[in-house]
Amino acid sequence: MAKAVQSPIINTEEEKKELIKRYRALLKSCRRKLDKDDKLMIRKAFDVAMEAHQNVRRKSGEPYIYHPIAVAQICAEEIGLGATSVICALLHDVVEDTDMTLADMQGMFGEKVAKIIDGLTKIKGVEVIDPTNFSIQAENFRKMLLTLSDDVRVILIKLADRLHNMRTLGSMSEHQQRKIASETLYLYAPLAHRLGLNAVKSELEDLGLKYTEPEVYNTIQQKLKESEPERKKYITKFIDPILESLIEHGFKFRIFGRPKSIFSIYHKMRTKNLPYEEVFDIFAIRIILETNEEAEKTDCWRVYSVVTDYYYPNPERLRDWISTPKANGYEALHTTVMGPEGKWVEVQIRSERMDDIAERGFAAHWRYKTGTEESADKETQFDEWLKRIRHMLDSADENALDFLDDFKLNLFAEEIFVFTPKGEMRTIPVKATALDFAFDIHSKVGEQCIGAKVNHRLVPLSHELKGGDQVEILTSAKQVPKQEWLNYVVTAKAKSKIKAALKEERRKVAEKGGELLEKRFKKLKLSFSPENINKVVSIFKLPNSQELNYRLAIGNIKPGEIKDFRKEKNKSTKIIAKEKISLEQLVTNVRGKSDLLVIGDNMDKIDYKLSPCCHPIPGDDVFGFITINDGIKIHRVNCPNATQMLANHAYRVVKAKWTNQELISFLAGIRVIGTDSLGLVNNLTKVISSELNVNMRSLSFDTNDGVFEGKIMLFVHDTKHLTELMGKLKKVPGVQGVSRFDTN
Repeated sequence: MAKAVQSPIINTEEEKKELIKRYRALLKSCRRKLDKDDKLMIRKAFDVAMEAHQNVRRKSGEPYIYHPIAVAQICAEEIGLGATSVICALLHDVVEDTDMTLADMQGMFGEKVAKIIDGLTKIKGVEVIDPTNFSIQAENFRKMLLTLSDDVRVILIKLADRLHNMRTLGSMSEHQQRKIASETLYLYAPLAHRLGLNAVKSELEDLGLKYTEPEVYNTIQQKLKESEPERKKYITKFIDPILESLIEHGFKFRIFGRPKSIFSIYHKMRTKNLPYEEVFDIFAIRIILETNEEAEKTDCWRVYSVVTDYYYPNPERLRDWISTPKANGYEALHTTVMGPEGKWVEVQIRSERMDDIAERGFAAHWRYKTGTEESADKETQFDEWLKRIRHMLDSADENALDFLDDFKLNLFAEEIFVFTPKGEMRTIPVKATALDFAFDIHSKVGEQCIGAKVNHRLVPLSHELKGGDQVEILTSAKQVPKQEWLNYVVTAKAKSKIKAALKEERRKVAEKGGELLEKRFKKLKLSFSPENINKVVSIFKLPNSQELNYRLAIGNIKPGEIKDFRKEKNKSTKIIAKEKISLEQLVTNVRGKSDLLVIGDNMDKIDYKLSPCCHPIPGDDVFGFITINDGIKIHRVNCPNATQMLANHAYRVVKAKWTNQELISFLAGIRVIGTDSLGLVNNLTKVISSELNVNMRSLSFDTNDGVFEGKIMLFVHDTKHLTELMGKLKKVPGVQGVSRFDTN
């Protein structure tokens, strides 16, 4: 996190005492006993960090050294890492923020520590060649992943760093809070999920929501607090009979109820279009057994039997992740049962070992597998996932944004299990296709895939696989990847391999075009030099010579169109470089007379366009996004695309807020659901048009077995106007719910 002011690092007795206290807490939190050498190296790292961060304080005003100590403590206490990671966490900002180099780190702490710190150090001095397709955040993330494929501790320390930054985000400006929180939700929370760090993932999500949508966060938090007494009473009522029975059966266990995270409740409200009051699975019951690894599977099923003796299970909601663990190592038995008062309740059953892995992911897995963190270098059950990353990085010569989008595809994907013709089980994401499966088997199999047999039935490449399918891939040596294949796949590996193959094919075609260009130059008696080739590229306004060669090869440009440019006096022969436009210059270019919005740090009045993806209206919390060709576009902060824009292009985001203005109409969409009845549509349109004088642009209603859903596009003045209208519509007989929806 950025530093603020220069001043003596420790200038009071209180701060000295606090520093000693924090350092001792760090040593105490190391889960495994440190030997003498470990303690010496940790002390050495602490001393180096102290010296490096002298005279620096955080935005909050506290000495900066508190931050690396806190990150190191999270690594040790909450993720369960050992001495090597603690040392790297203490030093993670030293190379980036001071004159010390990686060579210095290697000399003092060895090659392994230096390599991990390199993965944690941001890229500096990158030249932006194409601002339309560049993101320094994405470049840094790819750099980190390059080291991740060799040592997972890089990403674990980075997650600890991000977690502490999020915990202390309150001292940053609101604009910075939103940018950092969006990046966290977009990248770091999904990555924590993929690595099995459930506790870290949940906290990152909750804190991300707190700073991106504070009103929503505070509302859910308050409602959880208000309903806590009633919830505790119900949990006790649910648990009591199970508790007695488990004791009678001789189990050693812990049983408790815990509310779901604020973010998961919000996610369900948003995806299911429900108010808080209609989200029934606010909490889950967790039963954690003390049992040895050999007996834990049997014991978990025995506990399941006890639970279902008292409560009827929903057979469609049984999840057995003990027999087939998730790709991130998660193991548990989940069932949903009908509890007292007709409420569905989720019950999670797992052993203490499973619980530790569920909360701490990779680090806990290493500990149970070998008893030491250093097994990070050895084979583990997570190698398959790391191999997929390596495959992506091998062909990651595309721009970092495309790479990042492909990588992120699979971070949060739910998984299914499918089988090869020989009965080998493979894990793939939900919605993966036959072509995804082919690339999962092997890149060559994917590139030569012409179809598949699923459960012995012939299907196309785009066929979506279901859990339990048995898949046989059909190949042909003559087959090559095609552009439309990118529409058939969802996995990052398949996308990256297809893109790499298409790029190679394009290069081969361009070689033939180069031969045509050389012949044309000879005919015109021109030197076939890079300088002359670039002049032709410039005349046709193409990005590079390969594109010129490719277009010649496919006939998009005819050889006869290439004239002797020495005679073309009116033609410019200079290479047209993409102009680098600063944020300030672009803002100046689009400055206008609008008095509706104020934009930028100085809150100037600037021209803008309202984004069609979320249709912001006055009263919405909004931000401005500087486009390359279309000026500034205004988005709602809860726009479906907001998190991605803020995460990848934070430098192109500007502040924006509504000012007092005359009444102007803005397009908004609302969804109405309820029970179908005679005259319902007439009653709704009467409220809209007559009572509130709102103009409608379009409306559509669909009924199915007595249930209707309507979508209405209408013009309102601001959020207050829209809220008033939605409140009136909710009172119409038969209406069950009214909500705003994003429109395209």
